[in-house]
Amino acid sequence: MPEQSVEVATVADGVARIAWMRGENVDVVRREVASALTTHHRVEALVDPADEPAQRTATWSGLHREGVMRGVTIDGAPVDRIVYARVVTDVPANEPEGFRALLNSFLPRKRAIGQLLVRDEADRVLLCQLTYKRDWDLPGGVVEVGESPAAAVRREIQEELSLDLPASRLLLTDWLPPWSGWDDALCLVFDGGVHPASLAERVIPQAREIVTARFCTLEEADEVCADFTARRVAAALAAAHDGSAAYTESGRLLGS
Repeated sequence: MPEQSVEVATVADGVARIAWMRGENVDVVRREVASALTTHHRVEALVDPADEPAQRTATWSGLHREGVMRGVTIDGAPVDRIVYARVVTDVPANEPEGFRALLNSFLPRKRAIGQLLVRDEADRVLLCQLTYKRDWDLPGGVVEVGESPAAAVRREIQEELSLDLPASRLLLTDWLPPWSGWDDALCLVFDGGVHPASLAERVIPQAREIVTARFCTLEEADEVCADFTARRVAAALAAAHDGSAAYTESGRLLGS
């Protein structure tokens, strides 16, 4: 490719792929993207994850970050490439909605987990034995896109335990660092209130994810839960007792 040039090639019906030399002017790339969209419904670019200048050029030329294509063959070798693209129906980036959508495509997104602290009259905590890991955990699950954490908790408990337990106030925000293949996440623990111990007998476990559920003391939680989960349970229970809302990292209060 000639120096300071841009190449546009049709790679599928209605789909163009654009590439540019390092240091190419963003305005030039932006004009080529706009021109390609007059004859194609989609324009895409495959950008090296290590090439930060090219990522900035892709973004500011109006291409949305769509994800990472892993192991694509380029010049005979498997490599990873970030996929950027723009389609004819995208709102122009010079309009507020279009600019927000552009930013939203590449700004960090953090996984959220909603859990519920459900207690009995003896101050024991409802814990679930899970099918996909050895350790027990609080009931709840991952918050879906566009779903509120409080709504996610209620949905997960209905699906997994066949209980209808709405979430009350937020007791704890626990940051979970990257671990064993997982990215980091925020775990939000809501107050599920105090219930008769017989509540556990009403649980109908979802066989795919839940083995059983029972009320446990903190000492029992230490035995059946991962250490960071046991710390989270204890911190959430303390917040329920004193009326506070705490922040922890891997179940530890800052400074502890």
